[in-house]
Amino acid sequence: MAKNNTTQEMSSGRFDFVGQVGFFGGISLILTVLALGYLAVRGINYGIDFKGGTELQVKFAQSVHIDEVRKSLDGMPLGEVGVQAFGEGNEFIIRFQGEKGATDKETNEKLNEAISGLKTKITTTFASQGPDIRRVDTVGPQVGAELKRNGFLAVFYCLLVIFIYVALRFDYKFSPGAVVCLFHDAVITLAIFILVGKEVNIPIMAAILTLIGFSLNDTIVVFDRIRETEHQYRDKGYKFIINKSINDMLGRTLITSGTVFVSSLCLLIFANGVVQDIAFAISVGIVFGSYSSIYVAAPFILLMENVLKPAKA
Repeated sequence: MAKNNTTQEMSSGRFDFVGQVGFFGGISLILTVLALGYLAVRGINYGIDFKGGTELQVKFAQSVHIDEVRKSLDGMPLGEVGVQAFGEGNEFIIRFQGEKGATDKETNEKLNEAISGLKTKITTTFASQGPDIRRVDTVGPQVGAELKRNGFLAVFYCLLVIFIYVALRFDYKFSPGAVVCLFHDAVITLAIFILVGKEVNIPIMAAILTLIGFSLNDTIVVFDRIRETEHQYRDKGYKFIINKSINDMLGRTLITSGTVFVSSLCLLIFANGVVQDIAFAISVGIVFGSYSSIYVAAPFILLMENVLKPAKA
């Protein structure tokens, strides 16, 4: 028994994660570049929270096809219009930019007229289907631009504070891996979110920040294990230390991530609207977050160690 325990302690773990760093690191680099390229070419589909506009939510007592709703809006002075169905197919969100006037006062007057006309059009055209206008939200373009700027600043400052925290809590060679890992998760998740045709708004930005926090938690646990193992196996080198640490925490990573993934997957399947979009972002992010804590964050320490070794010498 003692011999088996000694053999287990001397082993770096069941799986050779560090040995596959080159392969999976290349995949991560390609995915990140593709995600950045797609976002640069395709652009981000912002909701009214960020680009401004008006959003009207209506629910019908009976089934109404989305094409009927779109056709009823033809010829109305709404500017750029979008109609999205959700729920059981009898609930819709109508988004429009409205027409601009010569002054802010005239723009507001045109907007109020457009909202009033839209409400009248829906209630008269679909009177037999029992329309229920649930809410009308309006965000000005200047407010939207300010919210967009603050949202991206929040992500930037979050990564900056994380960089400083990890450097102080562990070591400066740990910080780049943590930030690269979180950037990797956020960019790929955002690109997939845009790829499936979803809009980015304030709740989705909150979901991205939540994802960053969750991924960081998983990364910090692995980092802490590396720091504990480093003192015991310093003579075996960082490859052994990192691989053993990842293997030691693999069960915890899979259980924690799996539990959260199942919960978010249930919301994705059974919820609708904004909650479904948030669940989608978190579900995708958890997959890449768990992957990156193993194949991006921890092995990045090995890269930093190799870079800093000549400087120390």
